[in-house]
Amino acid sequence: MSAAPTSSDAVTNAAGAAGATVVEAVHLFPTTMNTYGDRGNVAALTRRAALRGLTVRWHAVELGDEPPARCDLVFMGGGQDRVQHAAAADLARLRPWLEAVIADGGVVFAVCAGLQLLGRRYVAADGSELPGLGLLDLETLAARPGEWRLIGNVVADVPELDATGTHLLVGFENHGGRTFLGEARPLGHVRLGFGNNGRDGGEGVDAGRLIATYLHGPVLPKNAWLTDHLLALAVAHAGGGALAALDHPREDAAQREAVLVAERDAARRSRGRRFARLRRRSDR
Repeated sequence: MSAAPTSSDAVTNAAGAAGATVVEAVHLFPTTMNTYGDRGNVAALTRRAALRGLTVRWHAVELGDEPPARCDLVFMGGGQDRVQHAAAADLARLRPWLEAVIADGGVVFAVCAGLQLLGRRYVAADGSELPGLGLLDLETLAARPGEWRLIGNVVADVPELDATGTHLLVGFENHGGRTFLGEARPLGHVRLGFGNNGRDGGEGVDAGRLIATYLHGPVLPKNAWLTDHLLALAVAHAGGGALAALDHPREDAAQREAVLVAERDAARRSRGRRFARLRRRSDR
């Protein structure tokens, strides 16, 4: 099984040669599920591990491939609607393996279509259903005629994910489906943007060892705290200790810029809505 290439391979391999903890990580469907630069999440995880002298050894698992027996971390990105059927069929084959990874204490992180496929089902606009894995208590409904795609920059508050308090989550969403959670808990609460469905204010899913979000960008380089949270879970599963503290000024700067962009987008949408209301009144 080939390892997913990253810019940090040399640093990572040097750390591995020194006998550091090795995190075995799987990138599910890296060719077909890689919308909006989601592969950058692999680079962020690898880099922040390497800066601590830790190794993340990636295994690229494409459609039909067999995953490694041992796995500490699984990542799956987003993909176009047309590839979700193929991914769903292969995920059904991989379900026992994924369930075993989660039951053993491994961590799974999914983005956008990955989030949808881990739920119970995706209901298309024509009423047809695409079965999901049912690992998350949620379902996704395709946009109905006349409904807009949910597109734009998001700012959300994430409380109680770990012992370090509330975090800020930023990223870019672009999805037609509306996801509704059952007993599952949202990852964050939207301050700016649409979130899972544009109605209830939730963004993503936090199911402990299984975390999912609609945010691209990619999301992890702008949210170092989330990168480190996923790493901490994976390193602990791999038998390592607590993560060393690590500054992240560049990531913080990227996050601040993302907040400014989201605020500008929100102000622009607000002006547009006010103009539309005035226009409708003048046309009466």
